[in-house]
Amino acid sequence: MVADAPLERIHIRDLTVRCIIGIYPEERRDKQDVVVNIALEADLRAACQSDRIEDTIDYKGLKKRVVAMIESSSRFLIERLAEDVAQLCLDEPKVERVTVCVDKPGALRFARSVAVEITRVRHA
Repeated sequence: MVADAPLERIHIRDLTVRCIIGIYPEERRDKQDVVVNIALEADLRAACQSDRIEDTIDYKGLKKRVVAMIESSSRFLIERLAEDVAQLCLDEPKVERVTVCVDKPGALRFARSVAVEITRVRHA
């Protein structure tokens, strides 16, 4: 990345995936929904000029890898699941920074969901 280059964002919104998540025995038996939102930050100027997939982040391929990882996971905490997703996103060479929000619908009575949001930055 060029110094002082602007970081634009690619958003993957409301990705619903089923996995084993939770600390209680009843949560460990059956898969449940989590809703994942991802904001990928990168220098997208080359893609804006070239109109070529090679100059941007292949978000379809990344989404497939995220879904496969989540579906095969068995975490106790949504915090850890968010970290796993963030690290997978940072494996993409063009991603400089990522924000991941994982919602667990129905985790609390009287609340639509509980969510954890984390931001991770690529280290030089």
